[in-house]
Amino acid sequence: MLQKYFFSKLIIIQIIAKFEKIVKHFNFLILLIFITFSQNLDADEILKEGKNIFLEKGNCATCHTLSDAGSNGDIGPNLNEIKPDVGRVVMAVTNGIGVMPAYEGILTSNEIEAVAKYVSESTNQ
Repeated sequence: MLQKYFFSKLIIIQIIAKFEKIVKHFNFLILLIFITFSQNLDADEILKEGKNIFLEKGNCATCHTLSDAGSNGDIGPNLNEIKPDVGRVVMAVTNGIGVMPAYEGILTSNEIEAVAKYVSESTNQ
Protein backbone atom coordinates (compact mmCIF):
# COMPACT_ATOMS: atom_id res chain seq x y z
CA MET A 1 0.00 0.00 0.00
CA LEU A 2 2.82 2.38 0.90
CA GLN A 3 4.54 1.62 -2.39
CA LYS A 4 1.35 2.43 -4.29
CA TYR A 5 1.10 5.76 -2.42
CA PHE A 6 4.67 6.80 -3.35
CA PHE A 7 4.17 5.68 -6.94
CA SER A 8 1.01 7.81 -7.21
CA LYS A 9 2.77 10.77 -5.63
CA LEU A 10 5.69 10.39 -8.09
CA ILE A 11 3.28 10.39 -11.03
CA ILE A 12 1.59 13.53 -9.71
CA ILE A 13 4.97 15.25 -9.30
CA GLN A 14 5.92 14.32 -12.88
CA ILE A 15 2.59 15.63 -14.19
CA ILE A 16 3.07 18.91 -12.33
CA ALA A 17 6.63 19.25 -13.69
CA LYS A 18 5.41 18.71 -17.26
CA PHE A 19 2.57 21.15 -16.71
CA GLU A 20 5.04 23.78 -15.43
CA LYS A 21 7.17 23.32 -18.57
CA ILE A 22 4.12 23.74 -20.78
CA VAL A 23 3.11 26.89 -18.92
CA LYS A 24 6.64 28.34 -19.25
CA HIS A 25 6.63 27.68 -23.01
CA PHE A 26 3.14 29.11 -23.35
CA ASN A 27 4.11 32.27 -21.41
CA PHE A 28 7.19 32.65 -23.62
CA LEU A 29 5.04 32.28 -26.74
CA ILE A 30 2.58 34.90 -25.48
CA LEU A 31 5.48 37.25 -24.75
CA LEU A 32 6.88 36.80 -28.28
CA ILE A 33 3.47 37.47 -29.82
CA PHE A 34 3.05 40.59 -27.69
CA ILE A 35 6.50 41.95 -28.61
CA THR A 36 5.94 41.31 -32.31
CA PHE A 37 2.50 42.89 -32.22
CA SER A 38 3.66 45.97 -30.31
CA GLN A 39 6.60 46.48 -32.69
CA ASN A 40 4.23 46.38 -35.67
CA LEU A 41 2.02 48.94 -33.97
CA ASP A 42 5.02 51.18 -33.38
CA ALA A 43 6.12 50.85 -37.01
CA ASP A 44 2.60 51.61 -38.23
CA GLU A 45 2.40 54.67 -35.98
CA ILE A 46 5.74 55.96 -37.27
CA LEU A 47 4.58 55.57 -40.89
CA LYS A 48 1.29 57.27 -40.07
CA GLU A 49 3.15 60.17 -38.42
CA GLY A 50 5.54 60.34 -41.39
CA LYS A 51 2.66 60.60 -43.85
CA ASN A 52 1.06 63.32 -41.77
CA ILE A 53 4.32 65.28 -41.73
CA PHE A 54 4.73 64.79 -45.49
CA LEU A 55 1.25 66.16 -46.15
CA GLU A 56 1.04 68.86 -43.49
CA LYS A 57 3.85 70.11 -41.25
CA GLY A 58 6.66 69.44 -43.71
CA ASN A 59 4.56 70.51 -46.70
CA CYS A 60 6.50 68.04 -48.86
CA ALA A 61 3.48 67.29 -51.05
CA THR A 62 3.67 70.78 -52.54
CA CYS A 63 6.89 69.99 -54.36
CA HIS A 64 7.09 66.20 -54.58
CA THR A 65 5.10 63.47 -56.30
CA LEU A 66 4.40 60.50 -54.05
CA SER A 67 1.59 58.09 -54.97
CA ASP A 68 0.87 56.92 -51.45
CA ALA A 69 0.33 60.52 -50.32
CA GLY A 70 -1.68 61.44 -53.43
CA SER A 71 0.70 64.29 -54.19
CA ASN A 72 1.68 65.49 -57.67
CA GLY A 73 4.24 68.23 -57.07
CA ASP A 74 6.69 68.86 -59.89
CA ILE A 75 9.25 71.20 -58.32
CA GLY A 76 11.27 68.53 -56.52
CA PRO A 77 12.07 65.03 -57.74
CA ASN A 78 9.35 62.43 -58.20
CA LEU A 79 9.91 60.24 -55.14
CA ASN A 80 8.18 57.25 -56.78
CA GLU A 81 10.87 57.27 -59.47
CA ILE A 82 14.01 57.86 -57.38
CA LYS A 83 12.91 55.52 -54.54
CA PRO A 84 15.20 57.05 -51.90
CA ASP A 85 16.37 55.08 -48.89
CA VAL A 86 15.90 56.40 -45.35
CA GLY A 87 19.42 57.86 -45.12
CA ARG A 88 19.04 59.83 -48.33
CA VAL A 89 15.74 61.34 -47.18
CA VAL A 90 17.14 62.19 -43.73
CA MET A 91 20.08 64.02 -45.33
CA ALA A 92 17.91 65.96 -47.79
CA VAL A 93 15.29 66.93 -45.19
CA THR A 94 17.85 67.84 -42.52
CA ASN A 95 20.27 69.83 -44.68
CA GLY A 96 18.19 70.82 -47.69
CA ILE A 97 19.28 70.20 -51.28
CA GLY A 98 18.92 72.36 -54.38
CA VAL A 99 15.89 74.63 -53.89
CA MET A 100 14.64 72.50 -50.98
CA PRO A 101 15.22 74.24 -47.65
CA ALA A 102 16.75 72.55 -44.62
CA TYR A 103 14.13 71.41 -42.13
CA GLU A 104 16.55 71.04 -39.23
CA GLY A 105 15.09 73.20 -36.48
CA ILE A 106 11.67 73.20 -38.16
CA LEU A 107 11.09 69.47 -37.73
CA THR A 108 12.43 67.48 -34.79
CA SER A 109 14.89 64.67 -35.44
CA ASN A 110 12.09 62.17 -34.67
CA GLU A 111 9.82 63.87 -37.21
CA ILE A 112 12.57 63.84 -39.83
CA GLU A 113 13.16 60.14 -39.14
CA ALA A 114 9.41 59.43 -39.39
CA VAL A 115 8.98 61.22 -42.73
CA ALA A 116 12.14 59.54 -44.05
CA LYS A 117 10.83 56.09 -43.11
CA TYR A 118 7.45 56.90 -44.63
CA VAL A 119 8.91 58.08 -47.95
CA SER A 120 11.33 55.17 -48.16
CA GLU A 121 8.74 52.54 -47.24
CA SER A 122 6.03 53.91 -49.51
CA THR A 123 8.32 54.12 -52.56
CA ASN A 124 10.08 50.80 -52.08
CA GLN A 125 7.06 48.49 -51.73
